[in-house]
Amino acid sequence: MSGAGSLLPLRARLRELRADAFGADPAGERMARIRRSPNFADGVFQNPEGARTRPSGSTVEFAKQFLAKEQRARRAPTGTIPVHPTTLADIAKPPATGLRLTWMGHSSVLAEIDGRRVLFDPVWGERCSPFPFAGPKRLHPVPLPLAALGTVDVVVISHDHYDHLDMPTIRDLVGTGTVFAVPLGVGAHLEHWGVPAERIHELDWNESAKVNDLTLTATPARHFCGRGLRNQQHTLWASWVVAGAGHRIYHSGDTGYFGGFRDIGAEHGPFDATMIQIGAYSEFWPDIHMTPAEGLRAHLDLQGGAAHGVIMPIHWGTFNLAPHAWAEPGEWTLDAAEEAGQAVAVPRPGEPFEPAGTVPADPWWRAISAPVARPWRRPAPVPAPVVAAPEADLDLAGER
Repeated sequence: MSGAGSLLPLRARLRELRADAFGADPAGERMARIRRSPNFADGVFQNPEGARTRPSGSTVEFAKQFLAKEQRARRAPTGTIPVHPTTLADIAKPPATGLRLTWMGHSSVLAEIDGRRVLFDPVWGERCSPFPFAGPKRLHPVPLPLAALGTVDVVVISHDHYDHLDMPTIRDLVGTGTVFAVPLGVGAHLEHWGVPAERIHELDWNESAKVNDLTLTATPARHFCGRGLRNQQHTLWASWVVAGAGHRIYHSGDTGYFGGFRDIGAEHGPFDATMIQIGAYSEFWPDIHMTPAEGLRAHLDLQGGAAHGVIMPIHWGTFNLAPHAWAEPGEWTLDAAEEAGQAVAVPRPGEPFEPAGTVPADPWWRAISAPVARPWRRPAPVPAPVVAAPEADLDLAGER
């Protein structure tokens, strides 16, 4: 190939190739509002607790783990993931209890709550990437076409990373007339992709919006943002509380563990169900993603310190994003929940369930997973050897 285009730097050519997917930087009044935010300082959004947002430790060691042939094999299923063939009939009849959840894979969840329908972090694209030919690819298909979902009252976005905010999916949703609830700054991406400004509720932490008879509140999370070649940290990340007339649910988005879960629970809980990130964790980024044990602890914090409601693990099983084994998050979550006496739902992708009804508990991944080591399990305590008590010595002094 010849010509001026071939002389452009690779970064410039990539940007030209799929510029729209990078979204848009906040500007004007939106940027002025960002600067006024109590969570914005020194030119960037700040975490509620300090967090390292770049991989820590040895880059060489991380590369060894991530690229090793044996490790790569562990990070994928050994067979076909059993996706539930969701149909409109599955979700057309209102939930008997007033609350039904359908995990679509990764962090995408359809929540039917008190007569309304909320779609969290919808990603229907084949890759979580700005490019159609590179980046993490789906390990299973979406359970049903986006158009088959029917009416959605509000789409909720946790932050602007590609595995949570997917441009093709958003563009498909624009024509449905739905409204969007997003963290501060993320509205710039949506407007760039054609969402009218009047259909965007753009919230800072602890701000709320009413959508029909639901109250949606952006709550703190411990993570970071960015989807362009320049990561300016000018878009906020959030977890979300959705409250209806009779139910309350919580979606964690991406987050590391932090003490703020207790505050969120005290202010907005307890919850009938929580959707908690428990996958894509690593010792190389311990502050921005939770392990299953930390996710279970977050759920208990949100519930006031005691087992309550149902926890549904999200952010696992669909994309290969971390060095851990593919099925490890599921196994670890079951163990942590059992130890705490906490109800846990582990549906197949696309399988609707009602938290107040029969909760899916079958570890479906075991049929298509390599054996999973369980380093998190505490070894059983070794009984102390039984030592016979010594016979009492005769005290003859008293007889003298």
